[in-house]
Amino acid sequence: MSLLQVEGLGISFGGVKAVNDVSFALDTGRIVSVIGPNGAGKTTLFNMISGVYLPKSGKVLLDGEDVTGLRPDLLAGRGMSRTFQNLQIFHEMSVLENVIVGFHMHERGPVLSDLLGLPGSRRRSRAAAEGARVLLERVGLERAAEREAGALSYGALKRLEIARALAAGPRVLLLDEPAAGCNAVETEEIDRLICEVARTGVAILLVEHDMKLVMRLSDTIVVLDHGEKIAEGDPAVVSRNPKVIEAYLGAGTTEALHAHG
Repeated sequence: MSLLQVEGLGISFGGVKAVNDVSFALDTGRIVSVIGPNGAGKTTLFNMISGVYLPKSGKVLLDGEDVTGLRPDLLAGRGMSRTFQNLQIFHEMSVLENVIVGFHMHERGPVLSDLLGLPGSRRRSRAAAEGARVLLERVGLERAAEREAGALSYGALKRLEIARALAAGPRVLLLDEPAAGCNAVETEEIDRLICEVARTGVAILLVEHDMKLVMRLSDTIVVLDHGEKIAEGDPAVVSRNPKVIEAYLGAGTTEALHAHG
């Protein structure tokens, strides 16, 4: 059984099917990308998998457990974390503090000991700070640890958000357009980081508009159009699929697809 299984997910808004009967699987250490034109249902699908939306049909299985509709914090406790298309960074906090927040979000320590500053609470705080520094080194931001997060470049903020998501120790990491708005150098840094995380055994589900990035990174690509899955397979297979080519009318996108055919 796959680590993450999505079975027949569907949801409607105002009678319109935003996502309809979408299924796929994701295994440990693999990268699955969900692509499609604007309005295809990619982020809606992400939101159902990550507990933001409750699906009207279908289910989500995490390591065999039905986690359909569980709140994001409960999913984080079971090993699923995500980033968002719009950055969720605390700009006035330091870079280090932003990652520490990620550790505290999934802690299960006694509230009273935290309020009173008891030894157990202090130990957790020290461990979180140490873990945060390790993650900042992993994403190449260790020298910026004490800087205000709002002073970072956009690409660095994207890597900071990934570091905070990793603080929960996920087995499955959902990345919603991690390279959006990044320049070529920043995109390459994101590329390397995603590959490195996958090599550690984390399963990665990716939504991204940068087709070159998707084609380089992905083990499997799931293609949506108008909420329906129209193709699934490795980059070479998907890039030759007539339905996929038809769905993408932009010359730049089709060239990226053909380049990997």
